[in-house]
Amino acid sequence: MPGDCGVEFVQDENVKKFFASSFEWCRKAQVIDLQAEGYWEELLDTTQPAIVVKDWYSGRSDAGCVYELTVKLLSEHEDVLAEFNSGQVAVPQTDDSGGWIEISHTFTDYGPGVRFVRFEHGGQDSVYWKGWFGARVTNSSVWVEP
Repeated sequence: MPGDCGVEFVQDENVKKFFASSFEWCRKAQVIDLQAEGYWEELLDTTQPAIVVKDWYSGRSDAGCVYELTVKLLSEHEDVLAEFNSGQVAVPQTDDSGGWIEISHTFTDYGPGVRFVRFEHGGQDSVYWKGWFGARVTNSSVWVEP
C-alpha cells in the first residue's frame, strides 16, 4: 500500500491494503448478522445499544474522485429501519500533505427489530481514466457499544 500516487495510511501501521475504485462506480457491501455476532433480540429491541460505523477514504495525487458510504439497519426480513448516507463526497486531487479522511456515524434510538447492518461503500474517479484512479477505502468498522 498505497501504490502509485497514493498516501500511506499512517493511522494504523497494521493496515496494509485498501479497496480502489475505477472510472465507473465501484461498490462493495457486507451484511452483518447481529444475532450471529452474539447480540440477542431483547438487547437490540429494548436497550438499543449504539451502533457505530466508521470508514476511511482517500483520493490520489493525480486525479480527483467521488466517495459514498451507505449503512442500513435492517429487520429480520431485511426491511430498512434506519439509514445513513454520506451522499456523494467530492474528493479533490491531493498532494503529499493530503491523506485519509475518516467518516463515522452513530445510530441511536433506532427502534425495535434491528437484526442486520448493511455496510456499503465505494466511489469512482472524476476524470474517467481507465484503471484504478478512483476513491480508495480502508479500515472500515461496525461495532455495537456496550
